[in-house]
Amino acid sequence: MKWFLKKPWFHRMDEMEWHILFRAQRNAYLFLVAALTVWSFYESWKVFAWHTRLNLIPCLLLVAAVQIQNFSQLILTRSAVKDDEDSCETGPLARIVALACAAACVIAAAAAAAVLLCVRI
Repeated sequence: MKWFLKKPWFHRMDEMEWHILFRAQRNAYLFLVAALTVWSFYESWKVFAWHTRLNLIPCLLLVAAVQIQNFSQLILTRSAVKDDEDSCETGPLARIVALACAAACVIAAAAAAAVLLCVRI
């Protein structure tokens, strides 16, 4: 295994490389959220202006991306401070439960819209 780790393309990242990687991921996430928001508003405007069929895909992708980001941030925060005596562990758990309820409400609303409005997803 050591011979594989000594290859020039496989090395441990230092702090600066981690910082660059995290900033690049943050920029990609912000672009994703902005693009999906614009796409959602465009689809809503098309329905309002031209009375076309509603496309829920950008809205569902936007909600899924935000929920995944929030869940992963809360779970990673909870696992990072679980051994710390000064941290309050119930705060992140309560937020996780609240976000799970919010996600369930969004899924239920999307299902109800699909059934009641006869929208094909």
